Amino acid sequence: MRQLFALILVFALWVGVAPSASAESDVSGLLVPCRDSEMFAQRAKDSVSATAADRFQKYADSGLLCGKDDGLPHLITDGRLNHAGEFIIPGLLFLYLAGWLGWAGRNYLQTVHKNGTNEYKEVQIDVPVAIQSFIAALFWPLTFVKQILTGEIQEDDSKIPVSPR
Repeated sequence: MRQLFALILVFALWVGVAPSASAESDVSGLLVPCRDSEMFAQRAKDSVSATAADRFQKYADSGLLCGKDDGLPHLITDGRLNHAGEFIIPGLLFLYLAGWLGWAGRNYLQTVHKNGTNEYKEVQIDVPVAIQSFIAALFWPLTFVKQILTGEIQEDDSKIPVSPR
């Protein structure tokens, strides 16, 4: 029950704590679409390489907002879905990949620990077991929620060593 309450609390805090800001009222007049910014057009004209020109064209076509005074693209991270490609999607992708890597490593260490050869296989990686761990970790968010709800991810207090004081 404690695990379910903790999961609900984390979700509620994640969703409801930070108030979303309205970019229209906070940055009105300060940001304009890059294709409409004179400073951005000047920067694009001053760029000398073909790759920089391609980059400027992609910025102009993407709908990013640029500063009126500096002509530089700005990322809007207030949670609006029309700007999700600027921060939300890359951020969630990073969290998924970092969690996948961590969960695969955790799964690998647990697997080699069960076989009793963990010291040796921590130094020399057992590639078939590592590949199985990476494949098993693809759905790590589901496995994590399952282990939270069943209490499998937690250890009994009696098994945790405490140094005498």
